[in-house]
Parts: sequence; structure tokens; C-alpha cells
Amino acid sequence: MLRRKIERKLNDWYLLPRKPALLIRGARQVGKTTSIRKFGKEKYENFIEINFERTPSLKSVFHGDLDADTIIEKISVSGLGRLISGKTLIFLDEIQSCPNARTAIKFLVEDGRFDIVESGSLLGINYEEVSSFPVGYELKTEMHSLDFEEFLWANDIPDSLIEKLRSCFESKTPVDQYIHESIMSIMRRYIIVGGMPGVVVKYLESRNIADTILYQKMIVESYRDDISKYAGNQKAIVKAIFDSIPMQLSGKNKKFKLSFVEKGGSFRKYEEPLQWLFDAGIASFCYNLNGFNLPLELNEKRRIFKFFMRDTGLLSYMSLGNVQKAILSDNLKINEGALTENMIADLLVKNGYNLHYYDQKGRVELDFIMVRNNQLTIVEVKSGNTYKNHPSLINIINLNKNKIGESFVLCKGNIETVNDITYLPLYMAMFL
Repeated sequence: MLRRKIERKLNDWYLLPRKPALLIRGARQVGKTTSIRKFGKEKYENFIEINFERTPSLKSVFHGDLDADTIIEKISVSGLGRLISGKTLIFLDEIQSCPNARTAIKFLVEDGRFDIVESGSLLGINYEEVSSFPVGYELKTEMHSLDFEEFLWANDIPDSLIEKLRSCFESKTPVDQYIHESIMSIMRRYIIVGGMPGVVVKYLESRNIADTILYQKMIVESYRDDISKYAGNQKAIVKAIFDSIPMQLSGKNKKFKLSFVEKGGSFRKYEEPLQWLFDAGIASFCYNLNGFNLPLELNEKRRIFKFFMRDTGLLSYMSLGNVQKAILSDNLKINEGALTENMIADLLVKNGYNLHYYDQKGRVELDFIMVRNNQLTIVEVKSGNTYKNHPSLINIINLNKNKIGESFVLCKGNIETVNDITYLPLYMAMFL
């Protein structure tokens, strides 16, 4: 079974003396149910699982009165297992399909006899109709597909080696060349496999990219099905945007263009469908900035942005041409480096960053601007061999020395610092 970082958050929650309900949100198929099920069976004497999509009849448990005694009585006669006070975890899975269950969380937490974990897709939770949210009774956290460190765990890379890489990152000393080349090789596989747990498991079982692509196809089709199910009268536009993402990112500056979806389309028409894909955890906005002042959010040009996929493996499947073979052959510049830049964007999101970039009418372009250690930080992504050629970065550093703390170039090369710029292997984005 895959080792996941969400396990730390579950264990931290488990140690709380008076627990709120824990709501784990995430896109479809990122592994929420598997991780919670494993945790519940390891930590509790009794584990009750209610999946509202697999067993819709269980929604009736939350019809009528929502006081704790009534709900617990209904669960106890449902044949789901024993309910022992203080020793039982109740897991409400796919909770977006039962808004009344979300309302009842307050009463179950106030009752205090049983611990409660909920999970649901970002899509359903963001769009469900709940009569009363359990404010103050619910701790929320988000789960992602595997990041690169989790992918290293899946490939049996020991913690000691990862910590050695982290030490090199922090001290800015080069990695042993053999180790560097080996981790770069694993990173290329991560670009095309991605982090969806089912895809990763399928790849590890067979090491066959063709099998991996078939599983990715299933997930992409399930996303399209979800669009049809949840997007209402916007579904045609949402699908058109979703299908355009690979082409949008293959351009030189990767800026999202409405003309790739519809000639003459207005931003007002597409604003809500774009937000829908963001809310579903399928894609992430990366907004252009008009300056380098903090907070960055006050400098956003909200109508000029890049739109990155939240899983680069799915993007590689959706891209035209045999990109998998090219990436494995170390051609990271394919499609204007779209897959490499998308991978970095996704890793930054998984590390908790909001995405921003800087493009001054094509004259000065910087891939990512973020705040790290309370300092403005620039991150450039270079997928080719000429990664030391970056006039825009040098120009901006010279003009904004008092505002910029650190500047990184993520590239194929090993760790090196030249003047005010630190060159890092692409895989070290996991430490930013």
C-alpha cells in the first residue's frame, strides 16, 4: 500500500483531546478513501464506513431528525458494525452526496461518543447544498495526488537518501552525480505517470507505460463524466476548456487564451466554468502580476493567467504525440517544456503556494513568483541544456535587489550558485 503524507495529518488529529470532525477534501481518485480506511482500522477497535455513493440507501439514516441519538440508533441497526463509545471511528465517505449528513456533523461532535472523519470530492463539497454548515465542529484539510517525495517512497527510495537530498538543498552543495542522475530518471517517470494513486500502483506493478496510459484514460473520462453530472448548463463550456488545457500550455508563454476555446469568446462567459475546474481540483490558476509588491494577491491581473493541470501524468496522457517516449528519452523541452513547467506548478501547489508569474508584454518573463520564508522568491524552470541563459531573471534581479530575497533556476543540472542565482535540479522543487 502506498505511503501518503495525509497519514501525518490523520495521526495529528487523532491525538487531539477533544476532536472536531475531520473533513478530507480532494479531487476524485487521489486516495482519500484508501488512506482513511487504513487509518481507521489501525487506530480504532471498531470502524464504521458509510459510502453515500456506493450505498445510496444509507442517506435515509440522515432523513428526518438529526439529533445524535436518532442517527446513532439508525446506524446501529444498519449492519455496519458495533458502535462502542470512545473506541469507534465513523467514516462518512462521499459526503457531498448527502448534504444532511454534513449538517448532522455538529450534533455528532457535540455528542462526543464517536470520532468522525468525512471525505468528499472538492467538486461535490464546493457545490453541495447544505442547510447548515458545521462551523466550529469541523477541521478541514485537502489531499492531493502523490507529490514527488511520495513518488520516491513508492519507488522504494529510503528516507535517509531523501534527507541527504534535503541537506544538499539547504546547504546548496552538489548532489553525488550518480544519485543526481538516478533521481532525475525517476522524475522523468513521474512527469508521465503523475501522482494519481491508481496510476502509480498500475505502473509499479507492470512498469508498462501502455498499461499506465489506459488507467489515465479511465480517470480523464471519469472527470468528463463528473463535468456532465455536476456542471449543469455550463457543462459544454467546462468540457471545452478542460480539453483545451494541453494546447493552452503548449504555447511559448503558456498564457490561457479564450480564442483556443472559442473565437470572440468573452471572459465573462468563461469565468465561471474556469472557476468550476479550479474548485473541482482539476486545474490551478497562475495569475500574472503587475509588480513585485507584497502581498502578491493585490498585484494580480485576474484576466491574464496560465491554467495548469493538477496532475502532470493526466496532462501527458491528454497531450498530442508520443510525449511519453520523448520524456523518457530526456527531451524535457517537448511541447515548449509544458509538462515540465506543469509538474513544477503542481508541486508548488502541493506545498501550499498560490501560483503567480510575471510577463511584461513578452519582454520580461518569469515563470513563478512566490513568497518563501517571508521573502519574495523567483523560480525559473528551464527544461533544456541552456539553462544558464536567462536575461529576464538577471534584469529583474538588478532592478529589484531590495525586494527579491532568493532566485532559483530549476534545471537538469546539479546544485550550483552563481552570483545571486541558485541552480537546482528540477526534482528539488519538492523542498521549496
